[in-house]
Amino acid sequence: MTKAILLDIEGTTSSISFVADELFPYARAHLPAFVAAHPGEAALILAEVGGEDPVATLLQWIDEDRKATPLKTLQGLIWAEGYADGTLKGHVYPDTPAAIRRWVERGLSVNIYSSGSIAAQKLIFGHSIAGDLTPMLGGYFDTTIGPKREAESYRRIAEALALPAAEILFITDIDAEAGAAREAGLQALVIDREGRSGDVHSLAEVLP
Repeated sequence: MTKAILLDIEGTTSSISFVADELFPYARAHLPAFVAAHPGEAALILAEVGGEDPVATLLQWIDEDRKATPLKTLQGLIWAEGYADGTLKGHVYPDTPAAIRRWVERGLSVNIYSSGSIAAQKLIFGHSIAGDLTPMLGGYFDTTIGPKREAESYRRIAEALALPAAEILFITDIDAEAGAAREAGLQALVIDREGRSGDVHSLAEVLP
């Protein structure tokens, strides 16, 4: 029996274009000024990046969509300012709030696992176009628990949720992530919102 839902964000709850066309460009445009204005917050992150010009490295990582924890942390800090002043609003598909509400009302725990930092995840759902969805969400997991294409990451998530892996359903738009989750013993569904393949095409189809 399913007792917990684990959701990917990009391509699952929210559009890939929102992240690629709004969030990434916003972070890239504001990164140098943010580092200059917040030397204390940025110092540890820049030290993790290393090299002669860590700011240039971070900008390159944004262009490469590098799944690096220091970059994701800094992006989250930058986006926080954008959400706070109303420049950014987190995109969610229309079926996302309804699905989360439906699952919570059934007593399921709904959790997030994304390559974006936990802080960034909370910003998307806390400042979404559908309002603040965070009261309905439980745990948040990012790359600090492990890469999304490695089974061990999902074993750690199951331990953190204190549930048998088989009672957790992971939903993602990436086949390799679903495969890693299944290897760890989780249930997994691949969502394809374009309707070409996948197990489902909308969250409305999942435990309707």
